[in-house]
Amino acid sequence: MTKTLIAAAVAAVLSTATLVASSDAATARMVIRPMATAAPARSEAPSRLVVRYRTLPGDDAGGRLRVLSSAVSRSGLATPSSTARGTPAPLSAQRLRTLATGAELFSLSRGLAPAEVTRLLREVAADPAVASVDVDRMLQPVRNLVRADPAPSLGTAAVATPDDEFYATHQWHLHDSKGAINVPGAWNTSTGKGIVVAVLDTGILAGHPDFADNVLEGYDFITDAFVSRREDDSRAPGALDLGDWTTANGCGSGSPATASSWHGTHTAGTVAEATHNAIGGAGVAYDAQILPVRVLGQCGGYDSDIAEAIVWASGGSVTGVPANTHPAEVINLSLGGSGACSTDTQAAIDGAVARGTTVVVAAGNSNADVRNFSPANCNNVLVVGANRINGGRAGYSNYGTQVDVAGPGGGGDQDPGNGGWDGYVLQAGYSGTTTPTSGEYLYAGLAGTSMAAPHVAGTVALVQAGRVAQDRDPLSPAEIKVLLKDTARVFPVAIPANTPIGAGIVDANAAVTKALVEPCVPSDTVECAPETTPLAANVALANQGSNGAGILYSIEVAGSAPLTLMTFGGLGDATVYVRRGEVPDAGHYDARSQRAGNTESIRVASPQPGTYYIWVAGSYSGLTVVARQ
Repeated sequence: MTKTLIAAAVAAVLSTATLVASSDAATARMVIRPMATAAPARSEAPSRLVVRYRTLPGDDAGGRLRVLSSAVSRSGLATPSSTARGTPAPLSAQRLRTLATGAELFSLSRGLAPAEVTRLLREVAADPAVASVDVDRMLQPVRNLVRADPAPSLGTAAVATPDDEFYATHQWHLHDSKGAINVPGAWNTSTGKGIVVAVLDTGILAGHPDFADNVLEGYDFITDAFVSRREDDSRAPGALDLGDWTTANGCGSGSPATASSWHGTHTAGTVAEATHNAIGGAGVAYDAQILPVRVLGQCGGYDSDIAEAIVWASGGSVTGVPANTHPAEVINLSLGGSGACSTDTQAAIDGAVARGTTVVVAAGNSNADVRNFSPANCNNVLVVGANRINGGRAGYSNYGTQVDVAGPGGGGDQDPGNGGWDGYVLQAGYSGTTTPTSGEYLYAGLAGTSMAAPHVAGTVALVQAGRVAQDRDPLSPAEIKVLLKDTARVFPVAIPANTPIGAGIVDANAAVTKALVEPCVPSDTVECAPETTPLAANVALANQGSNGAGILYSIEVAGSAPLTLMTFGGLGDATVYVRRGEVPDAGHYDARSQRAGNTESIRVASPQPGTYYIWVAGSYSGLTVVARQ
């Protein structure tokens, strides 16, 4: 196999929905074949709607279509009036199918201008039979690749554990850096065996030599031939990445020409690339099975297809698609777009979580608040921001109180002086610019929250596999979120309070270790220590959140220097109780701070040696907690 590599050097921060491929992406060491015939252009104007009915209007599909057609008529779009730009074509609707979530998918006869979208949605929502209506948006891979450079001359890497060729020298994101997830220690206990991780992405090039026999067949969920590049709109077994390249203006006026990203192959590699095989790099949970599900193609992928893929990947039923015989314990979504979480997407996620599947989502690459980007702003997901090699926030990473933890995303523009590969995440890649027959297998260095998320998905697989190996129940998605936040490593670089990216950097070793601790059973001779989140002196824990029960912290005090306990920032109302040697509550404490809001402070002038328990009660989010001594 080739040892050609691509090192991505980020020259500018990209939005979630943008990919730029420069002319130097092909080097003399790559095999590039001529581009395929250009596909026709696709308008970016919305042309599909997802409608959820409160009550079904009649027993047949025609009744549901009549509700939408009536709304089109009331909006005036069925017989539009002339404007300065001419007379728009009359609008009509066609029902496509009932989705796995129970909603109905409709196509419109043409794309809508923003004002027309507002008018039509208002009229549809006004019908008493309708519970919700959403535009079926096109989401994009969350990626941050700007330029591809030739690889440095590598030679043969020193033998390491693992012995994969580039593990010791290039995979800073797994080990031996301030921004790593500390996975080697976890491998002593768990390698992900028996766990299925679904990667909903552009598909996969399963023939890459660094994928062993751990890639399941998967499925192509794209129902639009333009997007999928298949012959028709039907879904199909397998999840081969047919390429997501586009021509200039191919995805709407002004959209750039792009080369195929092979995005799903790279993210799948982070989850479970073959390890201990003396080639390429290592994967986080290398004995886990990858279930590739193709939902992104030319110009992106529809919300409706992604929602049904979430249902299927987690073991739910989707009409017309064979049952998934390998339901995933984890789903990775390195994709997104702007706007609110749609009702249908939320329903799909809620169903997956109810089936026990943890849904991991990339925060996005727009350097903006994640609350404005879906599906990262949906409920019941584990949201991942991106950190750099030095442990600081990657400048492109979305942020906000909805981000749970950070993972290595890299970005050379944020790591001046490191150069070369230091700023990028190395995993399986491909040199072809168009189709999966246009190049050769290689390794790619990419940067983005797309790269951060599969580090977390792989860590979840390690945790669940470790528990199953002990004949213990897997953790629920809610328990996984608490575990990863509680065991996250404190950022070694201060994260500004106005751009939080979670509780810390996900720590695979700490998460697996804590998840596998045998529960303490109290008895006459055994006293169990309370479960706490430990505090280290002068190290702030940011982005803490409580649903009303509060969070119990602890700190070990040895000296007699004054101890100050503080909370600040975020939203809600917190009250702080402190007690030495015992857990405090509202009626038993040594000291209390109960101001309005989240700014609380308790000073212990002459603390005695021992364990101090700090209960931060109330409902709050985005809180920072710090103990100073």
